[in-house]
Amino acid sequence: MKTARQVRRDAKRLWRLCLVNGSLDESRIRQVVDRVIESRQSGGVAVLSRFLRLVKLDRARQVAQVESAAPLDADVRAAVEERLARRYGPAVETTFVVDPALIGGMRVKVGSDVYDGSVRAGLDALEARF
Repeated sequence: MKTARQVRRDAKRLWRLCLVNGSLDESRIRQVVDRVIESRQSGGVAVLSRFLRLVKLDRARQVAQVESAAPLDADVRAAVEERLARRYGPAVETTFVVDPALIGGMRVKVGSDVYDGSVRAGLDALEARF
């Protein structure tokens, strides 16, 4: 039986093996999963679970959702995409969503990072202080 530390270390090692030029390669991920399943080693399920969690977290950091109260101009979209690429890397995929409930401003979510500059968030913060 593997310890939790060994599981984390093995999963991280497998995750690094799947990196190609700083991005995860889907074919390598599939190969790793297949080989871990075929090996039937003790603790393989725990390693695979941890490995898939790392893959999921990495994938979440590569997807950005930008919500705004009104449709954004092409210039603003390009500026947002450029800043996200500078912060999170060029592989980040950006989707733009219109959400009138924000009232104004915009909210950006990348993985677990949330940048909320909406009027709704400002009103909620003001309400919380009272």
